[in-house]
Amino acid sequence: MPKTLKSAVPAEQVAAERTDVSDRVRALIADIRERGDAAVRDCSAKFDAWSPESFRLSAEEIEKIVARVPGQVLDDIRFVQDQVRTFAQWQRDSLQEFEIETLPGVHLGQKHVPVAAAGAYVPGGRYPLTASAHMTIVTAKVAGVPRVAACTPPIRGEVPEATVAAMHLAGADEIYLLGGVQAVAAMAVGTETVGRVDLIAGPGNAYVAEAKRQLFGEVGIDLFAGPTEVLIVADHTADPFVVAVDLLSQAEHGPDSPAVLITTSEDVAREVLEHVEALLPGMPTRDFAGPAWRDHGEIHVVDDLDEAFALADTYAFEHVQVLTEEPRQALEKMRDYGALFLGPGTCVSYGDKVIGTNHVLPTRGAARYTGGLWVGKYLKTVTYQEVTSSESSVLLGEVCGRAARVELFEGHARSGDVRAVEFRRRELSWNPA
Repeated sequence: MPKTLKSAVPAEQVAAERTDVSDRVRALIADIRERGDAAVRDCSAKFDAWSPESFRLSAEEIEKIVARVPGQVLDDIRFVQDQVRTFAQWQRDSLQEFEIETLPGVHLGQKHVPVAAAGAYVPGGRYPLTASAHMTIVTAKVAGVPRVAACTPPIRGEVPEATVAAMHLAGADEIYLLGGVQAVAAMAVGTETVGRVDLIAGPGNAYVAEAKRQLFGEVGIDLFAGPTEVLIVADHTADPFVVAVDLLSQAEHGPDSPAVLITTSEDVAREVLEHVEALLPGMPTRDFAGPAWRDHGEIHVVDDLDEAFALADTYAFEHVQVLTEEPRQALEKMRDYGALFLGPGTCVSYGDKVIGTNHVLPTRGAARYTGGLWVGKYLKTVTYQEVTSSESSVLLGEVCGRAARVELFEGHARSGDVRAVEFRRRELSWNPA
């Protein structure tokens, strides 16, 4: 059994907070459905103190905004987008279309068709999260999505210039300075000035995540998202200071971001706890990282790495960092995670910001059944069928008739019958003519 040096707040407390968010989001979506742009404008003015003549930026406005961004920032944006584009292109190229002949004259095929319109939500509000533009927009464009509408909120009433530049360079077809539930709902249901999309992708706060959850079905979404999560598996070789820094690097995402350490070394565990407590007071983002660690930080000591990997799988976290002597063991030992970060030369922050894999990942246990955002999320894998052989159509028609009648689907059976008899010139016993 693991020895727990630090535990999180009870799950019941977290669940109660989610219920309150759900009720508020439901009311906002209903208002936007009813009043369209007017409701969107009211929400933006209330929550972001932002009510411009048009939420959509014109080409001229975008050009002026990008021109104000420092050259080094633009170069870095291009570098990171190149990494994301390269990885996404390899993903796209791995998806094969095919056509096979299963019987003489029976042709079955598979195609990958991009959705017609995607919505990209790029979080902001307090911090300009430019990286989310790379992950959502670049990946959609590699998939071949013809129209990408991208939304990001103003930051304290100001235009987030670097984020707009990232959205533009990523290839967004429409850029809106609009955030929160109002942005998600406008893209999902459509308003007088915001055209509806087929799929919405991108991370966000609890309200954005809940809006996506409530609208799912009416619009596609990348995945159900919650607070950023990090779990580190460490053995005696791990540097406790590095472990502490890496835990806090994710805790700063928000006051509800879980940060968990599972280690085979009690010495490492105790040193990590000491380092965290020493580092937190000096962090500029301690108002988020502090509550996150206080309420959602955990440290567990286990007997061996097999137990560590098994316990890590029960969390099914989005980010799992492996700081052990042989980190690639996790590729064989673990099953439930969004992304693995192997060895001391790798960190979750690389995945978040620069390395090229997608940082939109499953949270709240969703890694048990899904991976993160990838190029395939923007594609519909569709099939087609064609029968050009009369003999094969007769065979299939006869089997279809029998199989459908077992299920009492007479209409289905008759569709098979007419093809079976058409080529053999038989009478149809059920045809009154």
